[in-house]
Amino acid sequence: MKVQDIMTSDVQCCGPATNLTAAAKMMWDSDCGALPILNVQGQVMSMITDRDICMAAATKNKPAWDITVWETVSGKVYTCHMSDDVHTALDIMKREKVRRLPVVDEDGVLQGIVAMNDFVLLAGEAKGGKAPALSYEDVVRTMKAISAHRVLVGI
Repeated sequence: MKVQDIMTSDVQCCGPATNLTAAAKMMWDSDCGALPILNVQGQVMSMITDRDICMAAATKNKPAWDITVWETVSGKVYTCHMSDDVHTALDIMKREKVRRLPVVDEDGVLQGIVAMNDFVLLAGEAKGGKAPALSYEDVVRTMKAISAHRVLVGI
């Protein structure tokens, strides 16, 4: 099964100059926890999460409407492609410890997003000796890797 078969195509997104208040409102209205940040060509520059917004609002000593999403994120983004196998996307999520992946074309232009929720809803169990496209074990293994506590060096 391919990423294009389970991804969400109608994705809310923002630009680097979007303020945190506007980004939070987009997330609320769309019932999502992350937004891709796009440049003017529609290429994914980064992602901002609801946690990023909360932490920035609590630590930057400025009102949320006065903080841009670009001030808040690392700029690091991990992506997959529509034609990738769902297991490839899970491997990226596992390795990079992310719950959502923007789906991009060859030029890095946003095509959709795939989230752990999509994999959870897709997962199934073997029936009649036939393996599902994605097993519960595949999903749990990925969630376990994502959820593992990070080792902080130098503290």
